[in-house]
Parts: sequence; structure tokens; C-alpha cells
Amino acid sequence: MKKSLFEISKMDCPSEENLIRMKLDGIPGIAELDFDIPNRKLTVFHNGGVEKIENSIADLNLGGRRISTEKTDRTNFDEKSDQKKLLWAVLAINFAFFLIEMSTGLFSRSMGLIADSLDMLADSFVYGISLFAVGGTLARKKRIAKLAGYFQITLAIIGFVEVLRRFFGAERLPDFSTMVIVSIFALIANGICLYLLQKSKSKKEAHMKASMIFTSNDVIINLGVIAAGVLVQWLDSNKPDLIIGTIVFLLVIQGAFRILKLGK
Repeated sequence: MKKSLFEISKMDCPSEENLIRMKLDGIPGIAELDFDIPNRKLTVFHNGGVEKIENSIADLNLGGRRISTEKTDRTNFDEKSDQKKLLWAVLAINFAFFLIEMSTGLFSRSMGLIADSLDMLADSFVYGISLFAVGGTLARKKRIAKLAGYFQITLAIIGFVEVLRRFFGAERLPDFSTMVIVSIFALIANGICLYLLQKSKSKKEAHMKASMIFTSNDVIINLGVIAAGVLVQWLDSNKPDLIIGTIVFLLVIQGAFRILKLGK
């Protein structure tokens, strides 16, 4: 048995962990994947060569690089019987907040909330692909990934068009209080998701630290929408909301292309 350590510089949240799991699924010889999201590390326990594993990780463009490969005496691995239950829980949380942020974003005229709702939907796609493709063929998983990726890109493009329309048109200001309040609840939801997934991997106190939670891109996005809401009120302008919306739409498209890579 060998143990290969990888650094994944752009692995910021559990959805990216799940992308890596799906990408490596089916590679013969892999016995265990041990993720350390706070430190952006992945340890792969495997038999045989590491080249195919290394190439698959690099193909996701998450800044993955192999640090070391060494022999290990470890042969027993705990079964993660609760993993599917946890994935259903985080899927439910992300999809619920997609609906909440989309509806409140439309109601409050906030492109930041609408864009963040699509980011929540993107995470839901990742968890959903993993769950619904379990036990299915590789071809089925690829079809689902392609559909999810193209649907996500379509929604993001529609969002861009709406941002441009609002940028050049005369629009009422977004409701800053709705932006801030809903984003705070989304921030809490993202923290809960990350906490649940990390709790299943380790009982160490380090995984409970706030510094771990705040490495997540999702949390940074939530803070950006909150800041945009404050600036909308302070500057009496909708431009901060449009700017954060544009940034998040770009991140959503980037995530969609990663999902499409699973369909190749």
C-alpha cells in the first residue's frame, strides 16, 4: 500500500472535495481518500502507480500537485456509513438556500443574492450528481454532469444579461436590509455544511476552528454580498450589487466548467 500526499491550492469548500471524489471514482487501486480542506491537502491511499491519479487531479484545474509518495503499513480503512446521509443533508441545505436567495433576490432586486443563489445551486448539483449517480454507470454520471454544467452556464449567462440591463438602465435600488439579512443566514448555512462534513472526518478540535470555516469561497461570497448591501445603502447606488453579482456569476461559470470536466 502506498500513500500519496497532494496539495490542492484551490480546494476551498466541500463541493470541490466532492468533485475530486467523482473524478477519482473508478480508478483501480484507490483504497481511501483523506481530505484536509483547511490545509488544502489530500492523502490518497492506493496500490500501484500514482500517475493516473495525479493526471486526474490536474485535469480539474484546482491547482493540484503531488508532494510525496511513500509506503504505508495501513491496510484497514473505516467505512464511512454516514457519508451518504451527510451528502443528503448538505444537498438539502444548499438547495433550500438556492430557493430562498433566488426568491428574496428577485423580491429585493438584488443581483448579488440571485448570483449567490446560483452558487448554492452549483454546490447542489455537485452533491446531487454524486448521490444520484451512485451505483450507476460511468456513462450515466457523465450525462448528468454535462446536463448540470450546461444548465448552470445558461443561468449564469442570463444573469450577466440582466446585470448589463440594470447597469445601463434606470433601476430602483436593491433592498440593502434583505441583502444583508439573507446573506448572514446563508453564511451560517455554509458554515453548518462545512462543519457537518468535517465532523465526519475528524474529532480533532482544529476542525472546529473558525479559521477553517472562513477558508471557504462560499463564505467569502456571502461576506461580499453583505458588504455590497452596506455600500448600496451608503453610496445610494446599485453598482456595488451589480459588481458582486458579476463576480459571483464568473465563479458560477468557472464551477460549471469543472462539472463539465466530469462529463469527458
